[in-house]
Amino acid sequence: MRGIYTAAFLDRVCEQQAKRAGVDRLDLGLGFDLIVGTSTGAIVGCAAAVGCPMSKVVTLYRDHGPKIFPHRIKGTISALYRASRGRSIVRRGDNTLRAALESVLEGTTLAQVYENRGIYMSIPAVLLSDHRSWVFKKTPVSGERDRDYSLVDICMATSAAPIYRSLAAVNVPGQCVGSKQVFADGGLWANNPVMVALTDALAIADPEQPIEIFSLGTCPRPEGEHITGDSVHRSLLGWRLGADVAPLAISAQEFAYDNMARLIAIQLGKCGREVSTIRFPRKAVPASMMPYLALDDTRTEAMDRLTTQAHTDADLTMSACDDPTDVSGNKIKALLDSLPVLEPTKTLVSCEANTSTRKGGEQHV
Repeated sequence: MRGIYTAAFLDRVCEQQAKRAGVDRLDLGLGFDLIVGTSTGAIVGCAAAVGCPMSKVVTLYRDHGPKIFPHRIKGTISALYRASRGRSIVRRGDNTLRAALESVLEGTTLAQVYENRGIYMSIPAVLLSDHRSWVFKKTPVSGERDRDYSLVDICMATSAAPIYRSLAAVNVPGQCVGSKQVFADGGLWANNPVMVALTDALAIADPEQPIEIFSLGTCPRPEGEHITGDSVHRSLLGWRLGADVAPLAISAQEFAYDNMARLIAIQLGKCGREVSTIRFPRKAVPASMMPYLALDDTRTEAMDRLTTQAHTDADLTMSACDDPTDVSGNKIKALLDSLPVLEPTKTLVSCEANTSTRKGGEQHV
């Protein structure tokens, strides 16, 4: 559900930039050569790739979130209830999510994004049959394996969070009817997919081409616990039957991979390869947001708070763009200035809009 923050942030930034440029709407997806996203980030990223306005993605979360997550795990008692009724709960949510995704992404495939929009994509998941990482991708060097997977199936696969959602059984393109692969959430190994992005960008970009990675999160929780005494002997119920493990893994991955990407970029720079990573927004999440950051919180109040926080952070980001001394702000400004106008004829899904160029010399991820 925290994807509503990401979509609202991008919607606000694009709206403000469009006003500055004196146009109706901007095509966010065409500002990038490569779009990478995991789980809820893949939903936002796929929408951008097909030319869907971010306002439509915000509406998806608002309208369908309560049915995707009809029961929120709030504590031990609710976790026990979920243990007894979880199968029917996640089944209902699964059907709703697929319908919601189809309303935004329609039947678009990875190949269509690649061929008709010129955008490369990499979406992490986990293949259950082998318990190994899997990246749905279509790039100039990726081969043909994933080209005919639909974005809807890919989003179902990458967001199939254990405990919170069903596993994703998706059709194998080109094989007989009924031939399916089962996937789990890519966040199990690449919740922060910046290293996936860096790896693919290095494989795609020309040797002399600078690489700029713009990394946007989902309003991460201000994390940490003070644990004393017998509290260290936490077992199944202490972890709310596993529900508390996911936020812990998300936070640890986000911190670790951001720092690995930053350090690798520094070392690549010493070898003459220009790579920069820009994570935004950079402001700490207010403690007042803590009650609204559960992965399955669909309360109207929670969605309102996430949206409000996204708008606040977007405004601060736009202010950074106006500061000539802010290096990251200048890079974000250059990216926003490069965004073409959103033309209905350039999109892969139906949307209302109007009037185009593309990226500059950098490889944008």
